[in-house]
Amino acid sequence: MTSTSTKPNDLQSLDTMTGGAFTAPTSGERAQRIRDWLAGNPAPEQMQEVFKELSGRDKGAARLLREKLDELKRAKGQEAIAAEWAHKAEALLAQPKLNIADALAWQRDAAKAGAPLSREPLAGFKARLAERVKGIEDLQHRAQVHREAAVLLAQRFEVLSTKSWRDAQAAEEALRADVAHWQQQAAEITADGNWNSLDAKFAPQLESSKAQLLVVSDAFHQALAQTIAAAEDAAAPLPPVPVWADELRIARGGVAEAAAPAAQKPPVPKVDPEKRAAAQAAVEAALAKLEKETAEGHGKASAGAAAALRAVLKEHGKLVEPPLEARVHAALVAAGELEGWQRWSADKVREELVAKAEALLKRPEGQALGGRKMQETLRTLREQWKQADQGGVPNHALWKRFDEACNEAHKVVEAWLEKVRADAAEHRAQRLALIEEVKAWAAEHADASDLKAHNRALHQFADRWRDAGHVGEKVFAELQPQWNEAFGSARAPFEAQQKASIERRQAMIAEAAELGAAPMLRIDAVKALQQRWQAEAQSVPLDRRQEQKLWDAFRAPIDEAFNRKSAEREKAAAAVSEHDRNVLNASKALDAANSTGDAQKIRAAVAQLEAALRGEAPASTATSNGPAVGATEVVAPGQAAAEFGESAEQAPAPGDAEASPVAPAESAASAPDLVAPADGADPSARTDAAEAEASPAPAAPPKPAPKPVIAVRGDDRPGNKKAEALPAGRGGKFGDRRDSRGAPGGRPNDRAPRANDRGAPAGGGRFGDRPPRFEDRGPRLGDAAFRAQREALERAELALRKLAAQAHGEALTQVLGAWEQRDASKLPSAQELGRAVTPAVRGQWSQALAAGPTAAADDAAEALLRLEMAAEVPTPAEQLDARRALQLKLLTKRGDPAPVQTWGQDAGKVLAAAHDAASARRLQNALKALLRK
Repeated sequence: MTSTSTKPNDLQSLDTMTGGAFTAPTSGERAQRIRDWLAGNPAPEQMQEVFKELSGRDKGAARLLREKLDELKRAKGQEAIAAEWAHKAEALLAQPKLNIADALAWQRDAAKAGAPLSREPLAGFKARLAERVKGIEDLQHRAQVHREAAVLLAQRFEVLSTKSWRDAQAAEEALRADVAHWQQQAAEITADGNWNSLDAKFAPQLESSKAQLLVVSDAFHQALAQTIAAAEDAAAPLPPVPVWADELRIARGGVAEAAAPAAQKPPVPKVDPEKRAAAQAAVEAALAKLEKETAEGHGKASAGAAAALRAVLKEHGKLVEPPLEARVHAALVAAGELEGWQRWSADKVREELVAKAEALLKRPEGQALGGRKMQETLRTLREQWKQADQGGVPNHALWKRFDEACNEAHKVVEAWLEKVRADAAEHRAQRLALIEEVKAWAAEHADASDLKAHNRALHQFADRWRDAGHVGEKVFAELQPQWNEAFGSARAPFEAQQKASIERRQAMIAEAAELGAAPMLRIDAVKALQQRWQAEAQSVPLDRRQEQKLWDAFRAPIDEAFNRKSAEREKAAAAVSEHDRNVLNASKALDAANSTGDAQKIRAAVAQLEAALRGEAPASTATSNGPAVGATEVVAPGQAAAEFGESAEQAPAPGDAEASPVAPAESAASAPDLVAPADGADPSARTDAAEAEASPAPAAPPKPAPKPVIAVRGDDRPGNKKAEALPAGRGGKFGDRRDSRGAPGGRPNDRAPRANDRGAPAGGGRFGDRPPRFEDRGPRLGDAAFRAQREALERAELALRKLAAQAHGEALTQVLGAWEQRDASKLPSAQELGRAVTPAVRGQWSQALAAGPTAAADDAAEALLRLEMAAEVPTPAEQLDARRALQLKLLTKRGDPAPVQTWGQDAGKVLAAAHDAASARRLQNALKALLRK
């Protein structure tokens, strides 16, 4: 009971403590209340308890607590590090002699170790060490400057010794005060607390400069005092300074003092020429080095070269000639100027580096540098600062700003390094777990039968290892051998199966080579071998390149055998038979006729091609087809429409014959001369004529048997009866095979001949009473010949249709023109109108045009309606009521002929009426359809 009742109270107390974080309605409000609570710096124990309860409820809000706890943990670790480095800093500061390199190394090593240099107490120690280092460096600089000042004072004494002694007397007190001030500053430098931390070379150098300056000063003052005494007393000795002595001699007057003093002087000792040459060479070498360093702008190097030149000049100055001495002084002055310029330029470079370092954390939002980039940038900036220090005197104020900016920016690097270390540890654990998983999987699947799944799993393991994340080089060198061993043991069974599969495939390649080399290619053996190869390839996967290489080796002999077989087949097919050659020639002749646009030549060429298809020789074809072709050649151009209608098997309406029961005798007599026989336009009719060329005249076809009467639902008026099929003729396209079914003389219900009848016509007898002839389809054709004849016949049919449509349109235009002009002479002939218009109907039209408009308007309107009904074309909207009334009228007159039977007489009635545009358009639409029937 206690445990169950305590937890709600704990949650309530935690909610109260966090300001309602547990009872907040949304995750955003909960996170905001947690932030507000954390701003009050609660105890770590309280934060740990709140995190424990909140991590299971809201991970987003709990992340704030986890980050705060991690920050406290890091701060606790940094406190220990800070204490350690603070102790080291105290030890450094307690040393009486501080090495600058040790102080800089402390700061660098502390930053590498992750010590919080920006927080106390390390920040204070860092500042104290920086001040100590700055003091030491300043003291070094002061010592160097003081040495130079001593040299300059000595040079002032030398310069005054070359001028009048009165000028020297005027400047004596100032020089004495300057020397005293210099000695006082030298004492202050040696009394500084950092004097012991300076390099050991500075103390003797300063002492040497002091001693030299004092010697020069004492000699100068003694010579000046002697000169003053000699000026006051003529008997006093002259001073050792030549310029002052000459001045006093001239002041004493009268005697040529120029040669006498020279004679009175002790003889100058002669200098060995070799010693003078050696001194000149030493000074020139030091001078050349100084001039070189000055020209290249090396500040520190030029300062060292100047010091070396002064040392050489001190040793060999008495042996140096005046021109060389002038060059030495000019070079020393230039070196001093260069050192000042180098100090100024180095400060400019340092200021730029400080600005770059301070700008690292002030970049715009979204352009902040990452950890690695920040680390590289900081390293580059510090290297540039070192190079700037090499070119001039250090600037401690700028160094402090630069170092603080770099340390502040280094916090980004520290956070990144911590994350990298955490990620590396996690990645290492993942890789170790993957190695153990591979080992367990290899032991479990040692006898795997599904090699494809085995290979797929190995690839997945390899991908997981490749994507396991980055680790350090040492860790990777440690883990990679373990992975290779585990992965190799897992892959060993699969590699053994692959090796066995390659051996089996090599054996199948040898079998394929034997099959390909055999003179007779066995297709069944090739198929079986290919099936075995496919089964092997599907069961054992190989590397793609290796598998493709084996497949190419396996396929090469089989492809070569098939190519050899195809070449032999093509070689056999290339030999064209005589029959194919005749068909090809006939097809080319038909294409030539098609290009002329002449229907007569096209039909003649079609007949020749059909003869060639039946296997008839070209010579016999020309003689046997003579009558048919001749009959076709005498056809007038206007009969193309009629011939086209026959070829399409469009029979005329039976009403046409009834409409003109009595035909003029002259028309009947002249028909054979002007119009080709109806069956002559059909290819099958010409074929029959070719076969029976011995007979003087073709026998009349037997009368077809009467069709049995069959009850038909619907209108049984004579005009609505279906048109009966033609008794004879071939249908469909040119080149279609004939069939004995429905042939003339046969019964309507006769069956088609059997396959072994070879297309013999009905009534020919079972045992071949008729003389033998080529079968209807002729000998078998090659592929090229068959395609050539089929395409030629199709093109011929299209050409004939085009010519027929063209002729039909011209004839209809002439009819309408003759009606408009009431001129019977312009009416087309019966041949041009086609077989649908008999000579009797054409004569009736001619009489109607010649007589003038005699028909009544109502008769003409009714005739137009009958024509539209016969042609089955639409009637204008304003005439629809009249058409329906006419249809009702025809239903009451069941014995009268239908409009489709009397359309010729109806057209005559319309032509007998007056011409108008609307009636002409309606007549044109109706005749366009009727003339094609």
